[in-house]
Amino acid sequence: MTVKKANLEKADYVGANLKGAYFKGSNFEKANFKGSELEEANLQEAILQGANLQETNLQRATLYGADLEEANLIKANLQGANLEGADLRGANLQEANLQEVNLQEANLQRANLQRAIFYGADLQGANLEEANLQGVDLQGTELEKANLQKTNFQETNLKKADLEETNLQRADLQGADLEEANLQESDLKGVNLKEANLQRTDLRGANLEGADLRKANLEKAKLKETNLREANFEEANLEEAKLKGANLQGAKLIKAKLIKAKLQRANLEGADLQEANLIKAKLEDANLQRANLNGVNFNGADLQKVNFRKANLQGTKLKEANLEGAQYLSIDQLSNAKTLYNAKLDEKVLVKLKEKYPFLFEKTDK
Repeated sequence: MTVKKANLEKADYVGANLKGAYFKGSNFEKANFKGSELEEANLQEAILQGANLQETNLQRATLYGADLEEANLIKANLQGANLEGADLRGANLQEANLQEVNLQEANLQRANLQRAIFYGADLQGANLEEANLQGVDLQGTELEKANLQKTNFQETNLKKADLEETNLQRADLQGADLEEANLQESDLKGVNLKEANLQRTDLRGANLEGADLRKANLEKAKLKETNLREANFEEANLEEAKLKGANLQGAKLIKAKLIKAKLQRANLEGADLQEANLIKAKLEDANLQRANLNGVNFNGADLQKVNFRKANLQGTKLKEANLEGAQYLSIDQLSNAKTLYNAKLDEKVLVKLKEKYPFLFEKTDK
């Protein structure tokens, strides 16, 4: 069937066999295609606003630049279809088959994509602002430079997904799996990543200012030069995380696990690290001005040339820590530490401390 630029508004095609039909530029606003066969049909730039395409077979169909705003695509089969630049604002794609679909530059703003199948789909540059992707499997999906502002990704599988340079401001990623995902240079300002899995995730150069990362797993995550200003890492796991040169100014790291973390040259000015675990962490040249280090475990940590100006060292454990060349570190500050057993200190400071507070150098198992 060949119909070009025809006005077929509200037409009834329920269960019709339209395989390979040519409908380029036609108007199907509010038309009913429920259960119809549109495999390999050409609907390029067609108007399908509010159309009913529920359970329709659109495999390998051409929908380039089509207008599908508010369309019903529940359980539709779009496998291998071309939806590049299509308008899917507010469309319902629940349980739709989007395997190997081309959605580059498509507008999916406010679309419902719950339980949709995205295996092999290309979403580069797509607009998914405020879309619902809760619980969807997006493992390995291409989302580079996509707009994901305020998108619902709760419990979503984004393992190994490419999210480089994406806009995820205020997105909800609570409980999402982002293991080994690529988020380089992405904007995650104010994002909710509470209890998310970010193991070995690449966040180099990303903006996570004010992000909620409470109880998140960031083990071995790459965070070099990342903006983490005022982010909340309370009880988060950052074991062996790479944070060289990261900006953690004013960040909350209460009870965070930072064992063997690499924090060289990191800015932790005013950060709250109460009871954090930094055993064997590397912090050479880091800035800890005015940081709250109450109860922090720095046992075996490398703290050479660290700036401790006005930092709170109440109850801090510094067993076998290297504090050589530490800046603005006073005797009074160190007197509040819990232990300095086998700690490395500049000679003048070491002599005075052993003279005034010998108990700090007594052997301890803690």
